[in-house]
Amino acid sequence: MDRAELQRLTKEELIELVLRMQRPPKTSRTSSKPPSTDRKERREKARPGGAKPGHEGHSRALGEDFDRLVDHRPDQCPRCGAGLPGALPAETVSQQMPSLRRRPARRSSRRDRQPA
Repeated sequence: MDRAELQRLTKEELIELVLRMQRPPKTSRTSSKPPSTDRKERREKARPGGAKPGHEGHSRALGEDFDRLVDHRPDQCPRCGAGLPGALPAETVSQQMPSLRRRPARRSSRRDRQPA
């Protein structure tokens, strides 16, 4: 509120404004509000979840050979719809799919890199 707005207030409205400004803010500790409505700053001070620094991750290693190779070569750009030349550089992306067989199926795909 600026000075002109404050001058237009009645005496009772000014008293209510001053009392409201003197009250401490409501939190989950000082009222019946749920903790999810507390201010974000308090939540930012909390420790983050997940793996701690220095923890060594676990993942299944990919095998060297694969069952099939699938080429993904679009005819046109998905963003602008312009035609794509057939000689774009390709990258190989490997994906290991779980299977009930003894050895999990592994598929490698070659896809065109999107021009920047």
